Amino acid sequence: MDAREQIEAYYDALRGGEPLGPYFAAADDGDDEPVKFGISERLVGADAIRAGLRRQTETTTDWAVTSRALHVAERDRHAWFSDDVSMAWTDAATGDRRAFETRWSGTLERRAGEWRFVGMHVSTADEL
Repeated sequence: MDAREQIEAYYDALRGGEPLGPYFAAADDGDDEPVKFGISERLVGADAIRAGLRRQTETTTDWAVTSRALHVAERDRHAWFSDDVSMAWTDAATGDRRAFETRWSGTLERRAGEWRFVGMHVSTADEL
């Protein structure tokens, strides 16, 4: 699987309510922890990212994720991407539907033959 396919698989897993934590790498010894920025959160470290994504999966349903401009650059062990993504979900507790036009960017590293995110940033695309 190349980096683009891994990113698309992540989107599919998000839509399907599947575990998202395995898509993220843990830090190597001596490195700073990976960071994931969401629309309203900053998660630092593989454990925090996995816990945050697990909570997200447990408390939301009916995800819609539409990629409109995925750009990926891949090298031997590293890749980076950007995308414009329409996304929406339902809050499982309240039934409220949330929808956002977002921008995604991030970095992946190939580890043991598998691509893993080592950084991700999701922000709203609202103009000032």
